[in-house]
Amino acid sequence: MAIEIERKYLILNEDWRASVTHAAQYRQGYLTQSGPASVRVRIEGRRAFINIKSATLGISRTEFEYEIPLLDADHLLSHLCIGPTIEKTRYFVPFGGKTWEIDVFSGENAGLVIAEVELSDAQEAIALPPWAGAEVSDDPRYYNVSLVQHPYCSWQR
Repeated sequence: MAIEIERKYLILNEDWRASVTHAAQYRQGYLTQSGPASVRVRIEGRRAFINIKSATLGISRTEFEYEIPLLDADHLLSHLCIGPTIEKTRYFVPFGGKTWEIDVFSGENAGLVIAEVELSDAQEAIALPPWAGAEVSDDPRYYNVSLVQHPYCSWQR
């Protein structure tokens, strides 16, 4: 069984861009969003994946991910996924011995930028980069699965 332990932060500024090692384009959607798990389809460049993740709050969740044919993923995204697809560019930034993933959303979630870092243990202490702002790990609004139903453009700010 796979466990994802991940913390999410808002971004304070653009200083992280100076340390980007590489980036990837993502397009993803959800086949289901309710019940005990979400089922996501994601295209990353020329590869595609199906992901099953437990629907729990917090930084630790059960997660399974499997590569699938790109054409299958494209069909699933176009015909079977709920709501708008999530579009984002993920930038990879090393800091404090970890690789931080900075998601810059586009489409209906344009303007939203979130930093994520994966941990090996839920109690693991990490060094926060100077561009990391408020932690939003426990705020379900920032989960990708929630952004399909309630895109960032619809939030009252």
